[in-house]
Amino acid sequence: MSSLNSFSALKSFTNSLPVTEKVMPALFIGHGSPMNGIEDNEFSQTWSAMAGSIPIPKAVIVISAHWLTNGTRITAMPFPKTIHDFGGFPESLYQVQYPVRGNPSLAQEVKELVKNAVVELNHDWGLDHGAWTVVRHMYPDASIPVLQISIDYTKNMQFHYDLARELVALRKKGILVIGSGNLVHNLKLVAWDKLSLLDYSYDWAAEISTRLKKLILNNDHTQLINYPSLGKEALMAIPTPDHYIPLLYTLGLQDPNEPISLFNDKAVGGSITMTSIKVG
Repeated sequence: MSSLNSFSALKSFTNSLPVTEKVMPALFIGHGSPMNGIEDNEFSQTWSAMAGSIPIPKAVIVISAHWLTNGTRITAMPFPKTIHDFGGFPESLYQVQYPVRGNPSLAQEVKELVKNAVVELNHDWGLDHGAWTVVRHMYPDASIPVLQISIDYTKNMQFHYDLARELVALRKKGILVIGSGNLVHNLKLVAWDKLSLLDYSYDWAAEISTRLKKLILNNDHTQLINYPSLGKEALMAIPTPDHYIPLLYTLGLQDPNEPISLFNDKAVGGSITMTSIKVG
């Protein structure tokens, strides 16, 4: 696609992280229930295995469905707090702390790297459950610095994809960028009585999931950016864009010649999919 630039065209920027020999993969993680943060299940096991199959990152940057802001922000504190941004779960989940470091200098570097949007340094947020529930399975010793970039809810889908294109250089610096959301995510239609069923999906959810995955594997980013044009099933699967936008960040990080693969490709409760994507 014309909107995908090759890595040879990456612009350099001055920072403390040198270019690495290998380009770091980029991930989109279907994070699902906050309980996945403490459960030992097929999803969390795959997250752990993924960390062991890729190079050890110098830092992790997460774009989570759960940090929506007016404007784009990046966490810039040395020690981000663990945010328990949910309700109605067992007390054991609220007791979890992920005592990971941040990286203020990297936050500043990202701010300088992005030219087509103003990135504000944030010292108040931390890591919400879209970030820590996943990363603590990948790096349980909390040895890798973790930052978050917010989702500007005032912007359209093209803006987020284009912003991700400006972050491609980070992959050459050993930084793992993770979009964390869900490809299909309609909480209002969840079949709560069927959560225990393996890979249970409504027909409409299965249909649109198949269509979206085909577009992903075919690198058809234009249709994915313009997902409302895919019809009523897409609007049922994505009633609000918060859990979908992180996918666009991952796709925006992809070079046109890179392989892309799926994992954790299962449905939960009829109207949520855990489908996850690896670029590179």
